[in-house]
Amino acid sequence: MIAILGAGPAGAAVALGLRRLGHDVTLVCEWRRFAALEGVSIRVLEALRGAGLQHALAQATLPSQRQVSWNDQQHAQNIEYLLDRPDFDRGLREDLRLAGVDLIESRVSSVQPLPTGHRVEIEGHDALIADFVVEARGRHAPTPGKGLRGPETVSLLNRWQGAAGDTASAVESLEDGWAWMARRADGQCYWQWTLDVASAQLPSKAQLLDYCRQRRQASALAREFFGAAPEVDLQLQARSSTAILCPQVCGERWIRVGDAAMAVDPLSGNGIFQSLSSALQAPTVINTLLRKPERAALAQRFHQQRVEQLFLRFARIGRDFYADEQRWREQPFWRARRQWPDAEVAHAEVDFAALRIECAPVLKEGFVDEAEVVITADQPLGIWHVQGVELAPLVRRLRAEPVGQVLAELTVEQGRMVKSWLLAQGFKP
Repeated sequence: MIAILGAGPAGAAVALGLRRLGHDVTLVCEWRRFAALEGVSIRVLEALRGAGLQHALAQATLPSQRQVSWNDQQHAQNIEYLLDRPDFDRGLREDLRLAGVDLIESRVSSVQPLPTGHRVEIEGHDALIADFVVEARGRHAPTPGKGLRGPETVSLLNRWQGAAGDTASAVESLEDGWAWMARRADGQCYWQWTLDVASAQLPSKAQLLDYCRQRRQASALAREFFGAAPEVDLQLQARSSTAILCPQVCGERWIRVGDAAMAVDPLSGNGIFQSLSSALQAPTVINTLLRKPERAALAQRFHQQRVEQLFLRFARIGRDFYADEQRWREQPFWRARRQWPDAEVAHAEVDFAALRIECAPVLKEGFVDEAEVVITADQPLGIWHVQGVELAPLVRRLRAEPVGQVLAELTVEQGRMVKSWLLAQGFKP
């Protein structure tokens, strides 16, 4: 039996993936302690749909026009989708139930290693003896050792009942941080202010709610966005939003996924997407560790490398977005974030001549295997195939044969997809 600790999108996606591979799964989780709204892009919805989380999506998706005020420029972005987390979490549980996942709604008090698995102690329940444990409890999961951390960051969330109106969302850069705001049609309002821990001069906890209200009302965008209706049942929630990469994310009988493996800066708006990015590969990694233990080192290397690469990619995208704000370059919040995690470009120049072919771990027929992959500027761990066409033999042939001859054996759809990939890599026919 496999025990999954945490039923957010990452834990739920792993559970569904393991059930499809024929594993018995028990998931232990607590209900979210506060209501929240999250803004996500269309690709997040596609990833959730691909993971099989249909009921979660059906109950929680609200399309919203998003305004952006950044670097003294205002514009309307594409549609942002608002996920109501209480509804979304209920949908997750329904998806799990329909997949045959045993669900225990309680708090995990401890996890103790055994010679052949783990003992999971649960408040108010008998202990579970699991062959394998998936840690998916998010940022609050116990972390072994000190991993890579970004600038220490805190987000202060205000939630209140305002006047009914159109669903909408907005982002605004401020001298000492940035704010995300959203309004549901029923008048539920959200304003989240993200700050630098080291330089923020916040008042005492008793004064913090009024201080947030003052800061919010000092913003012309926020005043226009929320209007002048009374703020009924105004609440405050503080949470860490520091970017964190766990030092080790996989072992012989355990794995970390989602925010428990890597938690990104909320600026990207892709928290759920990055959680799923690490979770969707995890069932195959676990399947390999349990059913093909001779490939354990390969499977662990695959998961560790993929998580680290995803984390750095999201961190660099966030860094570049912070660097776009030029008005307060030397303020502590902005100075720290436009220089972290490094100076490497988020999107390297493409060069077909620079493509390399190497042997690397890949996902193949439910297991981690090894195959020749093509190392590209945007895929430093390699890409194996496109539309079912293995790329390493194709790239090798293109260096010696005419492109028409190389692609002649492909179907029309394969040819279209492969040509698109080749052009994106700087190939010049």
